[in-house]
Amino acid sequence: MVVRLHGARGFRSPPVPGQHDVWTRVTTTTDHTPETARSRRRWPLIAGVAATALVAGGAVAYADARKTVTLDVDGQTTTFATFAGSVGGVLEGAGVELSDRDLVSPGTATPLASGAEIIVRTAKELTLDIDGKQAEAWVAAADADEALTLLHARGDEVRIVASRSAGRAELPLPVDGDDPVAVLADGETQVVEDAGADVDAVLDTADVALDSDDRVHVTDVATAGVDAEKAGIAVVVERVETKKVTKKKSIAHESKTRTDDDRYSDLDPEVTQEGKDGVRTLVFEVTTVDGKVETREKLSSEVTKKPVTEIVVEGSKERPEPEPVTTTSSSTSSSSGSGQVYSGSNRDIGRQMAAARGWTGEQWTCLEALWTKESGWNHLAENPYSGAYGIPQALPGSKMGTAGSDWATNPATQIEWGLGYIAGRYGTPCGAWSHSEANNWY
Repeated sequence: MVVRLHGARGFRSPPVPGQHDVWTRVTTTTDHTPETARSRRRWPLIAGVAATALVAGGAVAYADARKTVTLDVDGQTTTFATFAGSVGGVLEGAGVELSDRDLVSPGTATPLASGAEIIVRTAKELTLDIDGKQAEAWVAAADADEALTLLHARGDEVRIVASRSAGRAELPLPVDGDDPVAVLADGETQVVEDAGADVDAVLDTADVALDSDDRVHVTDVATAGVDAEKAGIAVVVERVETKKVTKKKSIAHESKTRTDDDRYSDLDPEVTQEGKDGVRTLVFEVTTVDGKVETREKLSSEVTKKPVTEIVVEGSKERPEPEPVTTTSSSTSSSSGSGQVYSGSNRDIGRQMAAARGWTGEQWTCLEALWTKESGWNHLAENPYSGAYGIPQALPGSKMGTAGSDWATNPATQIEWGLGYIAGRYGTPCGAWSHSEANNWY
């Protein structure tokens, strides 16, 4: 039986019997070990081993003696007899062509002795994540487990990233030719026996389906954070989800103050336009990995509701100072018909008439504040917007006619009416003042 090696680049078929070549028929060991075995010799991690390219047509030294050697090419091990005198001669006879990145041990110039073991590792380009940084690198190893052992010298956390094609995950080398493999997906860990096949077959065995954007990498169990008996490395599936998220953000409204030359300056500012906050709508593309946010990219930012500016009007017109008025109680209403004469400013008249009702102290303070706010105690005050008139700002002013026909010009008549209005509606000046503070009217 003649053996043809598989799994290494550049193999050629065994020679025709009779031709001069280093190949001979395969021998079988006395313990009946199979002629070709998948179980490999582990790559001896010896610093300084370098790959050597074979030169076609070069001289090959032959030993006179027939030797039995074991050749391990990327984990596929074959034992055969040869007359080659060096490691290079065996590789040339086997049709094993090495690139500058491939590794062979012992070196190609090493003289060959019977029982020698020759290990060849062809380099594969891998996508690596080393301590969080991704890069491409050529690694000469039989499987992912062996590659990780070599790569750990480069960093504490090493991952081999699988490429994705539709629903498949792919690596350029097997996962593990010797030991079981842990599969970590969706928060659960499974152990897959006989995991030497490609990474996609391992996931199929574990019944783990992939979405198009899921990520797959291979690393040692310690880095993966799993405790799996017998397993040395782990295939980790990261569930990736990308979606659009909409958020709304309030836009504070502005406030502007305008001056009205026709409005008395002693009147409180008036809000002529209520302010309203606006809304800004933002759209983000959010990528999560196993439920945790990895990236957040802003796609758009648009004002979907414009803010409304608050407009406040203040008066700038100076109110004329009313002249002192002297009047009698008979000029106001019959209810005060004591014949008493009220004299002094409008405030003085108001104080005297309020005191006649028993409204002194705190009640007078409330009354004084109320009508200062309403009219500034000006008996000629007229609101240009509503038409309210006089010291108590009666609306309409003609209501005060029930206190006297001279309601338009006599402050005592206006005060008499205003005091009666307060007593009938609020009971006391302080009751009226509290309502005015809460509602801006009384």
